[in-house]
Amino acid sequence: MKNISIEELLKKYSKDALVAGEGINIIDVREVDEYQQEHIACAKNVPFAQINTLDAEDCAGKVGLFHCRSGRRTDINAALLDSTPFEEMYCLEGGIVAWKEAGLPIKNLTSAPIDVMRQVQFIISMMILFGVGLSYLISPYFILLAVFAGVGLLVASVTGFCGMASMLKFLPWNKVKPHGVK
Repeated sequence: MKNISIEELLKKYSKDALVAGEGINIIDVREVDEYQQEHIACAKNVPFAQINTLDAEDCAGKVGLFHCRSGRRTDINAALLDSTPFEEMYCLEGGIVAWKEAGLPIKNLTSAPIDVMRQVQFIISMMILFGVGLSYLISPYFILLAVFAGVGLLVASVTGFCGMASMLKFLPWNKVKPHGVK
């Protein structure tokens, strides 16, 4: 697996070929909700948990370009991506952020809700602030709200599973509607 910058990529492939996905398979390894918010038009969404579902026949003799939001997740999981059946593989340095900064087009789904992880961050920060504030103003037992939030963050960071994010995905405002549906 090689890292490749946007500049190197544009030397290797024309802008038109990249935008059309000609000669290269662009794989977005972010979660489905992130992909639905915005993505490279010709990119296929295959989150890391499903990376082993890539069909060997579809990938044989082809070039795979993997990207996430900033390039960090693809760097961390390069060994996993190396196991894919592409003949030649690249990790896009800077991810979709670098793609946008280069002026390359992306698809935005303007009706998409705020990213689930940002919702989690907001709720956790409010739990901590309210827990500390209420423990100061009303009862010291409200500090347990902040402790609960901290334990939840600790469990999520150690296990990689965020229960709150899993629950938030089922709320009505997090259901992404297809274009044209109100």
